Amino acid sequence: MDTPDHPKIDCHVHIFDPARFPYPQDNFYQPTGHEIGTAAQLGQVLDAHGVQHALIVGPNSGYGFDNRCLLDAVAHSAGRYKGVAVVPLDTSLAELQDLQAAGVVGVTLNAALLGVDYYRAAGPLLERLRQLGLWAQVQVQNDDLVVLKPLLVDSGARLLFDHCGRPNPTAGLGQPGFQALLGLAETGRAVVKISSLAKTSVQPFPHPDAWPFVQALLDAYTPKALVWASDWPFLRAPERIDYGPLLALFGRVVPDAAAQQAMLWDTPRRLFGFTG
Repeated sequence: MDTPDHPKIDCHVHIFDPARFPYPQDNFYQPTGHEIGTAAQLGQVLDAHGVQHALIVGPNSGYGFDNRCLLDAVAHSAGRYKGVAVVPLDTSLAELQDLQAAGVVGVTLNAALLGVDYYRAAGPLLERLRQLGLWAQVQVQNDDLVVLKPLLVDSGARLLFDHCGRPNPTAGLGQPGFQALLGLAETGRAVVKISSLAKTSVQPFPHPDAWPFVQALLDAYTPKALVWASDWPFLRAPERIDYGPLLALFGRVVPDAAAQQAMLWDTPRRLFGFTG
């Protein structure tokens, strides 16, 4: 599974480079030590595992609304990377168009961090995303999606959900938030990242209690609307995480070769416009 000749796209990584792009002093969290991952370090990790492209997600930790580090990495990647930016709710259409021209394919809505109430006023932003064909990348947890689902459905925007929707690992497949995520598959404009199983588990690696959630997503979405991601460089990880074992775990959770090909390459290449 984890071989250099197997084409791959990693759909959720972060860049932290405080030496070149210092953190604002009032940010949520300042990654340090092994949590720092520069664009150069990311490239080395991807090269070692035969990963051709990556979707760099602007983190609320470290940089907040400052997308300079992300945009610099995308600009110097010769098409290897695309970005997902963090923006205020009142970001204008012109500002979003500038980000899109710089290689940004979506913006984050991190309800898991900022809370669902913060996004009750996100309707105008979602409309602008819809107009531009940009993704609303949504991170929820537990039953957040029950509250946000009407807003997201009514917006008509393309929806990209982080980390399997981050269901409560002890509440089972029937929990309302996860059922809401499964139901969004019917819209035909929702996609889910199979990533960060540690966030959907109370058991150590390989997180077997998270596997039923992955299977339910496979059944509802099919590999045509699912992608894989590492969440490198593993910010605030509950235990040691390494890139190679994550790829091997994906091969165990999704053993079908055709599904692997779709989720690692065909689907993200089509959805996010990667070429080469």
